[in-house]
Amino acid sequence: MNRLPRTEVLRYTAFSADPDGGNPAGVVLDATGLGDAAMLAVAADLGYSESAFLTASDGHGGHTVRYFSPKAEVPFCGHATVATALALAERDGPGELVFATAAGAVPVTVTGDGGELRATLTSVEPHVTDIAPDDLAEALAALDWPAFDLDPALPPRIAYAGARHLVVAAATRARLARLDYDFARLEALMHRLDLTTLQLVWREAARVFHVRDPFPVGGVVEDPATGAAAAAFGAYARTLTLVPDDAVLTLHQGADMGRPGTLTVELRPGDPRIRVSGTGTRIG
Repeated sequence: MNRLPRTEVLRYTAFSADPDGGNPAGVVLDATGLGDAAMLAVAADLGYSESAFLTASDGHGGHTVRYFSPKAEVPFCGHATVATALALAERDGPGELVFATAAGAVPVTVTGDGGELRATLTSVEPHVTDIAPDDLAEALAALDWPAFDLDPALPPRIAYAGARHLVVAAATRARLARLDYDFARLEALMHRLDLTTLQLVWREAARVFHVRDPFPVGGVVEDPATGAAAAAFGAYARTLTLVPDDAVLTLHQGADMGRPGTLTVELRPGDPRIRVSGTGTRIG
């Protein structure tokens, strides 16, 4: 970090206990005094899909958190939330946290079991909306996915649980594995629709899914494990009654990138919010 030599930047991976799995994130536990340009510079230097910056603490588990990709600030990032919570737990011990984010308050619980820490975030209240046919056609053209390769049981929707994600379901695992999209074309569409990622999905079993997340608006081709999109997908699955209201879903992500990770998504009756949990570990 030549530009910011006094800034301590931690590196964690989220949604895997293996440093070579899951999704890596930069974590700055004390970003006091860093401006927007400085935080963006740290995120760009790291090159991870997102990095998290704590800018204030109330001394009682409450923290103000901002998230930056290498190209821009994002309102919410699930994997960097998990990484930051684990970093705080290693420093201060497991417990209850509340992150004040641009999307709203996000409670996080960190527990320890047999020496392994696990973080569970609770999303802001989600919602799910339709996508215009012309916009969907443009997304499929950018992906080079013919319409007949989609799963008709999981219709495309835009889902939000802190950030907006377009959910598109593949009919086969082979279709999901073949990801070679038009970066500039998809980026332009995502900026127009204010999308953070596309949540590409294949359903293996009733509550088991494989997912991939193109992230051109963040300056990276693909996100290895995406907590915000997992929360949005939980809202999508419940809204479309694809799963019961008390379901626990397992999302596998990153295997096609050589960084396998597992995200657990929990729905609770009477609570519209989505809970996403996973392990993680420090890198280096």
